[in-house]
Amino acid sequence: MRLTTKGRFAVTAMVDLALRQNRGPVTLAAISERQHISLSYLEQLFGKLRRAKLVSSVRGPGGGYNLARGLQEISVADIVTAVDEPLDATQCGGKENCHDDKRCMTHDLWATLNEKMHDYLSSVTLADLVAHQSGKPVAVIKDFRPSEKVAA
Repeated sequence: MRLTTKGRFAVTAMVDLALRQNRGPVTLAAISERQHISLSYLEQLFGKLRRAKLVSSVRGPGGGYNLARGLQEISVADIVTAVDEPLDATQCGGKENCHDDKRCMTHDLWATLNEKMHDYLSSVTLADLVAHQSGKPVAVIKDFRPSEKVAA
């Protein structure tokens, strides 16, 4: 899985925003300071999140960002996809040309892993992550068992 810093930072920033938006728009400078993510990097990420209609911006004094949808309506997969993060464990990008322009022997394994990752990240919402941060039990996260084997 190629979940890079971009996807991780986007999810972290969205959780930060979700935890604080009830007090009004949240500035990127405040998220930057709390999460130790560069402001210019957050500006790039939030531009993509805004274009994906996951956040909305408020200009002027007292401005910042709000979630554009409810916490329950935004999945981790939505966030990662919005910042152009590929969730792909295959070497070929799903084109099936991994081994001398042919399918490699383990293509189905990695393609199935892609499906499982996407299904899991689609099942975890921003509401789940906020509840987890608040110390409330969260069924989706609690039920995730990373030791389970992926069927090939």
